[in-house]
Amino acid sequence: MSSRTAAIFMLILATAAWGYSFPGGKALMAAMKADVPGRNEWFYSGLMISARFALAALVLLLFQPKAFGRMKPSEWRQGMGLGIFAGMGMLLQSDGLQYTTASAVAFLTQFAAVLVPLFCAVRDRRLPPPRTLACIVMVMAGVAILGQFDWRALKFGRGEFETLIATGFFTAQILWLDRPVFRGNDTQRVSIVMFAACALIVAPVWILHTTQPSDLAVLLRPQPAIGVLFLSLMLVCSLIAFLLMNHWQPHVDATTAGIVYCAEPLFATALALFLPQMLGQFLGVSYPNEVFTNHLILGGGLITLANVLISLSPPSK
Repeated sequence: MSSRTAAIFMLILATAAWGYSFPGGKALMAAMKADVPGRNEWFYSGLMISARFALAALVLLLFQPKAFGRMKPSEWRQGMGLGIFAGMGMLLQSDGLQYTTASAVAFLTQFAAVLVPLFCAVRDRRLPPPRTLACIVMVMAGVAILGQFDWRALKFGRGEFETLIATGFFTAQILWLDRPVFRGNDTQRVSIVMFAACALIVAPVWILHTTQPSDLAVLLRPQPAIGVLFLSLMLVCSLIAFLLMNHWQPHVDATTAGIVYCAEPLFATALALFLPQMLGQFLGVSYPNEVFTNHLILGGGLITLANVLISLSPPSK
């Protein structure tokens, strides 16, 4: 297996990990609401995201206790940039979800697969190869079919505009990680800075919506199920997924990475077919499974085929 093929495979694993965050995160917030009811929606999502990344940074520090002493200036810059772009993107995406449909958010978020090659084409003054353009069209069509996206229902209000701005931040995150000046940086040290920056960016959200200090203990309640699910989200969706992204994306070009990342809604949809009910029973909350439709086969097939084609294409010069 070539280095490029291995990198694509590892990035697909990262999208599978992010896919778990949708049913897992929704189940965790439902349990948090049942345990500490009556709080603003932003409190639950902000606390969950901020705590996840803060704990992920602490876990990495356990493996590299002298990381800050060995940190190079370029690792600080790379980690801060990644953390700011990722944190702002997640904040805007979460807020946009409250004002539009989930399918619209899923579809518009994947426009990073279009914005990245557009930026690269302007920068390099060269259009992407025909195969790459075909893969971009296929993944966008696949995401639209997968989410049963309705063009007629799309109205560019607050939710849509916030999602598009969030997509801009996610695009900047991909391009920032692609910069040659950061080659040779230590992935773990960069990730420590990134995770800490994400936690700090999101922290004002839950701080402003905290009613009383005891609210913050919702993730540390005697009920072990909430803590177990939170730890699994931290480990899979934050620690493993972003370590894979930060380490393996530099092995492929940014356009290829943007196409591969479109596999995220495919895994999220597939996991939602059986995981919600299992998590609901584990947490003691009502969370039914989603229903299987032909959209999963057709949309998922297009996304999968696009990933196969882009992995078989020759690496860009």
